[in-house]
Amino acid sequence: MANRFFQGIIHQLSEVVDRKIGILDEGGNIIACSALSDIGGSYHGFSRVQPDENGVIRYENNTYTAVSGAESVGGYVVFVAGTDEVAVRAARLISVSLGNLKQFFDDKYDKSSFIKNILFDNILPSDVYAKAKDLGFAYEEKRLVLIVCLESRFKTTLPDMLTRALGEKVRFYLVNINESSSAVVIELGDSSPSVLKIAQQVADEIQQTTASACCVGVGTIAPNLRELARTYKEAQLSLDVGNVFDKGASVMSYDNLGIGRLIYQMPTTLCEMFLTEVFKQGSIDCLDEETLTTIEKFFENNLNVSETARKLFVHRNTLVYRLEKIKKLTGLDIRDFDNAIVFKVALMVNSYLSANQNKF
Repeated sequence: MANRFFQGIIHQLSEVVDRKIGILDEGGNIIACSALSDIGGSYHGFSRVQPDENGVIRYENNTYTAVSGAESVGGYVVFVAGTDEVAVRAARLISVSLGNLKQFFDDKYDKSSFIKNILFDNILPSDVYAKAKDLGFAYEEKRLVLIVCLESRFKTTLPDMLTRALGEKVRFYLVNINESSSAVVIELGDSSPSVLKIAQQVADEIQQTTASACCVGVGTIAPNLRELARTYKEAQLSLDVGNVFDKGASVMSYDNLGIGRLIYQMPTTLCEMFLTEVFKQGSIDCLDEETLTTIEKFFENNLNVSETARKLFVHRNTLVYRLEKIKKLTGLDIRDFDNAIVFKVALMVNSYLSANQNKF
């Protein structure tokens, strides 16, 4: 990783420094160089020379100095072709620049890795506090975890979309999960914003920017770093349950999973027994698309016959006929509140079993 980092910087600096420049590792091997053909070669002997008061060594045809922040010349070393004052100034300038950039790079990488280890339970709970202190993380701070699912071709632009959705002052960390999913850890500070509002802002920004569907799973707020693993699991469960019972939704929240969460965690054998007891043999399979739409609208309109008929653009008597037909097929009159509850749960159980079968 350091090699790629150094080579990228050296490539840019070579456009303004009219000398061959490069970086050596602790063994004197060239790991980055403006002359690409020299990478893999080595320079030796300079380490036996005492550096001057500025930490600069002039040896043979090169000028050497340790990368700023390295413990000694035995660490990463900058070299510049030539031993004149121009080479000295260039070496010192590159040394300081690389040192500062590498420190920033390492801090950012270490923090992202630390967050990832917490989310995936790859760090002992007892080590979280100590590591957070080393990296400058506030341990007792409210944070939120979102899992964002979108087309893989848009993942590279996700940081920009998140910045626009959350605001430039909001700090967040991105953790890659797989080809199409990323976890977003958002620092909330002392504020108490609506979790759903944040998730919806992210979903709206992604959909507007990409003109494609996305899905955001959201957990509850974590009061400290150790709780991030819990809220990450909540966000993941939100997606799993939502994709069964609320397909097409752009935001799926752990707090709004309702009875779906309970059903999702039930053994499939128990679910199958429930369906067998509730419905006559195979009666649920006799419900066609029109009938299922009628049932869905009836539930949406709180078992109100007149309002449901209006929403379906049918006569009230037509709806009553359909409800009677459902009663004959299933043995349940969904105009009755208790029967309606059983029917609603049974449909959700059936959806869960169907989704389970499609996994295999």
